Amino acid sequence: MNSFTGIRFKKDTAKRFQNFSRQHFKSHTEALETMLDFFQDNEISPKEKLGPSAKTLETKLLKRINAVIAIMRDMEKSQTKPTLAMLESLFQAENQPHKPSKPTLIVEKIIKEKNKNN
Repeated sequence: MNSFTGIRFKKDTAKRFQNFSRQHFKSHTEALETMLDFFQDNEISPKEKLGPSAKTLETKLLKRINAVIAIMRDMEKSQTKPTLAMLESLFQAENQPHKPSKPTLIVEKIIKEKNKNN
């Protein structure tokens, strides 16, 4: 059987650790070993910051998404809608009925020219 040793902690810190340990692990020893293994395996110090939190990343991502939406709306207003309006006006002009003049055939032109000369 393993022997135990006593370590002195402040009362508040010991309570926090006991509560944490009970929530996540079967024993206090397992909790402490897991924490030590985590820091050693990942080669990080408990005093280091791991970077931005999920909330911070979410906020930054939402800001970037809003910026992209603003850019797309601006493109729609300044480029897409005017281009669409120009294309629609071209198609409307194309659809308007106009009376084409009757095409004259080359043969008819030759006959008319001969009749004028005669």
